[in-house]
Amino acid sequence: MKRFALTGASGYIAPRHLKAIKDTGNVLTAALDPFDSVGILDSYFPAAEFFTQPELFERYLYEQARSGERTDYLSICSPNYLHDAHIRMALRAGSDALCEKPIVLNPEDILSLKDLEAETGQRVWTILQLRTHAALLKLKQRLDEENSSQQRDVDLTYVTGRGTWYQRSWKGRTELSGGLATNIGVHFFDMLSWLFGETRYLEVHRRSDTECAGYLELERARVRWFLSVNAEDVPETLRAKGQRTYRSITLDGQEIEFSEGFTDLHTAVYRRTLEGNGFSLDDTYEAIRTVAAIRQADITSAGTRHPFLVR
Repeated sequence: MKRFALTGASGYIAPRHLKAIKDTGNVLTAALDPFDSVGILDSYFPAAEFFTQPELFERYLYEQARSGERTDYLSICSPNYLHDAHIRMALRAGSDALCEKPIVLNPEDILSLKDLEAETGQRVWTILQLRTHAALLKLKQRLDEENSSQQRDVDLTYVTGRGTWYQRSWKGRTELSGGLATNIGVHFFDMLSWLFGETRYLEVHRRSDTECAGYLELERARVRWFLSVNAEDVPETLRAKGQRTYRSITLDGQEIEFSEGFTDLHTAVYRRTLEGNGFSLDDTYEAIRTVAAIRQADITSAGTRHPFLVR
């Protein structure tokens, strides 16, 4: 049984981590969050210590390590801008870090964390759950077997309607979240790099508080992409039925179907990590490099535009 601690206990994604810790037969000993609405802990680990102050939480990690009850993993579910600091807290306390995506906001931060891994002897792992999805694993196997340098045509569309709270929270502030491409798109950009290779060229055609769109050329794919938190971008026929989310990825005009099978992906990532086969800093580097470049790129009206931009 491994000992886990967790940051960001009141957040949206924390229950998936709590479930994964329990489902893999491990224990949560402590949690941190500045907000104290964390009754969810009672459903999984009611005996876990709880802290609202990071200084006291960090002291707890050090004291546990000195007493011989070291925390094996710190699961990091806190806001994006805190990931780097919480990873460093974990490694310096003698724990591995298992961090939600985006693992950090900038690629140079990954290089710095690799240095800290070498210094402390601990590891940094991340959650790239789409890489464990059965349908996508099957697609990757097919693409790898084809071993073709042929350029494929991909359209990525993801709309997830959010209320006014989104822009008033840290998620709506680019300096804290990294912007839309980072906050809601990073796992898709990771999936694309995993399937089709490194980004060779990119254009950004729109970048606002609610929409971001552009074009990528990867080693083996040309990608038109559109991301939005504006429910008005859901296709009208679906919006009329009350649908506020729309996801579509096509490969050479054919839909990639992976709408099912999401239930236990975090648990699958935890199992891989516990087996020593988790997703590393190197695995996530390309996606972070891409979303950082999208954040910094100039907006252009030229180039290959996503169909949603010309409706």
